Amino acid sequence: MFKKGIYTNILFMIVSMMACNTKPLAHQFGLVPLPKSIELSNKKSKVTNQWYIKHNGGHDDLEILSAELSSRLKSEFNLSLSNQGDKSITLNVASDVTDIGSEGYEMNISDDGICIYASTPNGVFYGIQTLYQLFDSDTNYENGIELSHLTILDEPRFKWRGMHLDVGRHFFEVDFIKKYIDYLALHKMNIFHWHLTEDQGWRVEIDAYPKLTEISAYRDESLIGHYKDKPRQWDGKKYGGYYTKSEMKEVVAYAKSKYITVVPEIEMPGHTQAVLAAYPELSCTGGPHTVAKLWGVHKEVFCAGKESTFEFLETVLTEVAAIFPSPYIHIGGDECPKDRWKEHDLDQKRIQAEGLKDEHELQSYFIKRIQGILDRLGKKLIGWDEILEGGLAPGAIVQSWRGMDGGIAAANANHEVIMSPTSHAYFDYYQSEDKENEPLAIGGFLSLEKVYSFEPIPNNIDPDKQKYILGGQGNVWTEYISTPEKVEYMAMPRMSAMAEVLWSQATDRDYDNFTARMEWHYKRLDRMNINYRKPD
Repeated sequence: MFKKGIYTNILFMIVSMMACNTKPLAHQFGLVPLPKSIELSNKKSKVTNQWYIKHNGGHDDLEILSAELSSRLKSEFNLSLSNQGDKSITLNVASDVTDIGSEGYEMNISDDGICIYASTPNGVFYGIQTLYQLFDSDTNYENGIELSHLTILDEPRFKWRGMHLDVGRHFFEVDFIKKYIDYLALHKMNIFHWHLTEDQGWRVEIDAYPKLTEISAYRDESLIGHYKDKPRQWDGKKYGGYYTKSEMKEVVAYAKSKYITVVPEIEMPGHTQAVLAAYPELSCTGGPHTVAKLWGVHKEVFCAGKESTFEFLETVLTEVAAIFPSPYIHIGGDECPKDRWKEHDLDQKRIQAEGLKDEHELQSYFIKRIQGILDRLGKKLIGWDEILEGGLAPGAIVQSWRGMDGGIAAANANHEVIMSPTSHAYFDYYQSEDKENEPLAIGGFLSLEKVYSFEPIPNNIDPDKQKYILGGQGNVWTEYISTPEKVEYMAMPRMSAMAEVLWSQATDRDYDNFTARMEWHYKRLDRMNINYRKPD
C-alpha cells in the first residue's frame, strides 16, 4: 500500500520552491520528530466542520482518543466536527499493518479523508500527534484547514525515549508535573523518570513510615547562589513538600492517557540523608541527622550491615510498587560514599560474613538484595552505572551517565542499557558559553546542536550487543532550578532535539534540517506558553 523510502531532503526541496508560490517549509512540514518516511502529492483537501471522526472499534482507547481529538480540534483549531459527513478522520487498530513496530503508524491524507492505521492504540496516538502538527500547516482556521495529500510511514528507532525530572532538590506541584508530561507527549516520548527522593527531600507518602513526610520532606533552608560561592548564604526559609498516594496515582493515570510510563526513582544506598533524618537508626552512626540543605554528595548512607535497613526498604518498595504499575523501579545506586561502611563494625562484619572483598562488593551485595525484593514485586531494577562496581546484579538495567563506558560494559555483559551521558543528556548544564547572560546553572555547557549529535549506540560496541541499548534519556537535575518556568527554560528546546535523536532514524538526522523545522515548532511552544530558551 505504501511506497517505502526515506525522503530526508524533501523539506529543503520545498524551500527551494517558494518562488513558485509553495508554502514555506515551516508552514508545510514543521514535524518534530522527523517521520521515517514522507510521500507527497500535489493535491490538497480542506478539513471542515462537515468532517467527522470514526474508528474501527475493538479498543476502548480508540473511543477515548477520538473524544480527545474532537475536543482539541474544537479548542485549538476552531473545528467542531459533525457526527456524520462525507469525509472522516479514521482511527484504525489493525492486525495487518506491516513494516512498523508496536508504536508505529501509517497515515494517509487523500480525497477520501484522513486515515491513521496502527497495530496498537499507542501507534494511533503517535499518529494523532503528527496530525496535530500537520494542522499547523494552515493558520486560517475560520473556514477549515487545508492539508496536503501525503502518506507517512513512521515508527520510533528506540524503545526507551525518556525525560527525567528531579523533584528531590526542588518540589513541583502536580499541575506542573502533568504539563511536563504533556511536553513529553508532544515529542512522542514514552518514559517519565520521576526522581522522587534525595538528601535534600523525600517526596513519597509511605503509610508505614509517616515521619518520611513529616520530617524527611522538609529542609530548614536552601542555598542562595552557587555551591562554589564563598561564603555560602542561606535563605532561612523552611522548604519542601511531598506527593500523596492519590496524587501520584493521578499522575500515573494522566501519563497513561498519553502512553507514557512513569518510572519512580527511590535513591539508595546513598543520597539518603533525608531518610536518615527521620529514621537515624538506619544509618551507620545512629545520628542525629538533618535533611541536607547543601547540594552535592553526603557521607550518610543506609547501613548495609543492619537487617532493619532491608526490612525498611522492602516495606517502602512494596508501597511504591502498588502506586506505580511501571515494570521498572529505579533505585539510584549512584555516588554512594563508602566512608561510613569502612568505619562501621556491622558493615565490616557483613563483608566478612558474605565473603566480600571490599566495600565496592558490599554495594553490589546491597543492590542484589534490593533486586531480590523487586523480583518478588514483579519489577525490574534500574540503577545508575555505579551499580556496576563490585559486580552487577543479574537482570539489572544500567543507566549510563558518566559517559558511555558503563553502558558498553553492561551491554557486553548482556544487560539492558539506557544511555544518558552528561556530555549530551544533562539539561541542567548551561545552554550557552556566555554564562554571564544565562540563568544560574550547575556548570558545564550543552548546546542544542550537541544534544542533536547524540548517538545512543556507540561505535565501539560489538554489533551483537547493540540490541541491549534500549534508548536514551534527557535529565533535568534541579539544584539550581526552583520554578516551573526555569524547568521549561532548561529543558526546551533541548528536549525536542533529544526526542528526534530517539525517535527518528540516525541516517535521516540533519541539524540544519532540524533547525528549519524548529522554526515552526517554536510557534507551538509559544502557543503552549512554554518558557523555552530562544535559539541564538
